[in-house]
Amino acid sequence: MKLSVIIVNYNVCYFLQQTLQSVEQAIDYAQKEGIDCECIVVDNQSSDDSVPMVQKLFPHFQLIANQENTGFSKANNQGIRISKGNYVLLLNPDTVVAEDTFVLCTQFMDVHPKAGALGIKMVDGKGIFLPESKRGLPTPLTSLYKMLGLSQIFYKSKTFNQYHLGYLDKDQNHKVPILSGAFMWMRKSVLDEVGLLDESFFMYGEDIDLSYRIVKAGYDNYYFADSQIIHYKGESTKKGSLNYVRIFYKAMIIFAQKHFAGQQSKAYTFFIQIGIYLRAFLAAFVRLFLKLLPFALDAILIFGGLYAIKEFYANNVKEAASYYAPEYLYVNVPLYILIWLISIYFSGGYDRPYSLKKLVRGILFGVLVIAAVYGFLPEAYRFSRAMILLGGLWTVVALAFWRTLPRLFGSNKTYTDANYSGKLAIVGSLSEGNRIRGLLMDTGLSFDFIGYIDPNDSMDQQHPHFLGTLNSLQEIVELYKIEELIFCSKDMPFKAIIKWMEHIGPHLNYKIVSENSKHIIGSNSKNTAGNKYLSELSFEIAKPAQKRNKRVLDIGLSLLFVFLLPIALFVTPQIGQFAQNCWAVLSGKKTWVGFGDKAIDKLPQIRKSVLTPLDGLPRQDYSEASKMRLLRLYAKEYSVYKDLGILFKNWRSL
Repeated sequence: MKLSVIIVNYNVCYFLQQTLQSVEQAIDYAQKEGIDCECIVVDNQSSDDSVPMVQKLFPHFQLIANQENTGFSKANNQGIRISKGNYVLLLNPDTVVAEDTFVLCTQFMDVHPKAGALGIKMVDGKGIFLPESKRGLPTPLTSLYKMLGLSQIFYKSKTFNQYHLGYLDKDQNHKVPILSGAFMWMRKSVLDEVGLLDESFFMYGEDIDLSYRIVKAGYDNYYFADSQIIHYKGESTKKGSLNYVRIFYKAMIIFAQKHFAGQQSKAYTFFIQIGIYLRAFLAAFVRLFLKLLPFALDAILIFGGLYAIKEFYANNVKEAASYYAPEYLYVNVPLYILIWLISIYFSGGYDRPYSLKKLVRGILFGVLVIAAVYGFLPEAYRFSRAMILLGGLWTVVALAFWRTLPRLFGSNKTYTDANYSGKLAIVGSLSEGNRIRGLLMDTGLSFDFIGYIDPNDSMDQQHPHFLGTLNSLQEIVELYKIEELIFCSKDMPFKAIIKWMEHIGPHLNYKIVSENSKHIIGSNSKNTAGNKYLSELSFEIAKPAQKRNKRVLDIGLSLLFVFLLPIALFVTPQIGQFAQNCWAVLSGKKTWVGFGDKAIDKLPQIRKSVLTPLDGLPRQDYSEASKMRLLRLYAKEYSVYKDLGILFKNWRSL
């Protein structure tokens, strides 16, 4: 056996399916070249359909289904111990390999006997090169430059960017100290000598540790640029999360304590601790900033308009520049803006995609609220009612124009229109293209379908949706201003897909659909987790308005329950659990009604819940299929009244 491919999976079923299909094709290609291969999948207690999917679609691959999440290192070691290949490849479940990747890597390793391990050129879901494809040893100084951002500012500097070795040509092969665990090709004999992955690393850092041990043993690690793979990056780990920061830097501390001595280890640990706090603060600030940005922009726009109206009205209607006291501008106007923004929010005016109806409804409701509040204000703060009406009119016109402004400059989406996929074309045969177009229709997303691009010159050129052949893909994209391409891997090799993504560039979004798959998979940024089209939006519970309504209901009921806590002492059997649930719901860790304690595949992800629609049913012996149908129905036809009904029936179980 020449090669053993080991893939550790955790809850990324659809990405894993695409990875395994690309691996299967690469193995078929390798075997035609006389290279015998095997694939071992280690599942770390996934709660999705990963295990049955592998059993059904890839029965010829070995599967280890762990009954607990053992961590990345331990799970990979399970696969390595039963592997039979002269080479071992550790491969992420959110990657796509080219058909000739295994052959090219084997040939390179065969002619470089001092090569202990090999990494590969990786691109993200938009075809952008991933700098972690080649890395240097994370010494304290190297890590400090990275945390300070100097490695990004001086990307090609040999001094400041030792972390990602930016000064080395990404299109040339190089000896490098550290490889990425997303694709780590190693000699089995070297592993036998230096040892397997260190299981004290639960996740992250184990690839750095193993790479360093291989170099210390006298072998070379190589960055291999003659083949490349897609790494969607982060789907199973959510790298933007605070939890990722904490786990990653904890792994770096373990590495420092293991390989650095004395003051160097202490300095490294100090910098890492500082890095954790800086990254945590920055992540929280960015999340808050992005959430508040639409509100802030609207508030500035409304304030500017109200100020101009006040000036015009005072000077031209009342003929007195000082007609309105300063309190109007500093007290009334901020109050009006706050009421309008809250009304727009609860009306769905900030939901995506943008809706003029919801915006106007929210503003008009805000006008009514302001008019009602106006009567209760002290006499000194009662200014002209005309300001309220004119302000409401300005808010409608200004915010509607603001949201449609991008269209005037040729863009088909507004800043709130995240569910719009833009001008879309499918690269594939007519039959496969029609199948994928049907999948798109099922998602409930909005898009402009432009047509099909034929990769195999087999389509009728008179077909109304025929755009051209693959050879003219670049020209088609430019001519029709395509914003998103969906590739059918049934009709073209993964290698060609990767090449075209790189060639066209990152200004487009790319998705891939594998043969017989119902999932359209891609990633629009190297900094975000890979994403997939699902029919979640066909579930009422997944719609932004219902999410908001559900959260408002949770908070309102929790506050009411806290107020009634003294009475609950006499009617609730478990008052301690009741109080804990009130706090969990208030803090956003739970919802009162949902799917229970586990995420359920094929249903939208919501918070863990205290109750489920199954609670209080006359029978408890329903089959699993019946329970799934009931939960699906709840999600599909959700309303807050359903939650109220379930809570009323099961109030003793709260």
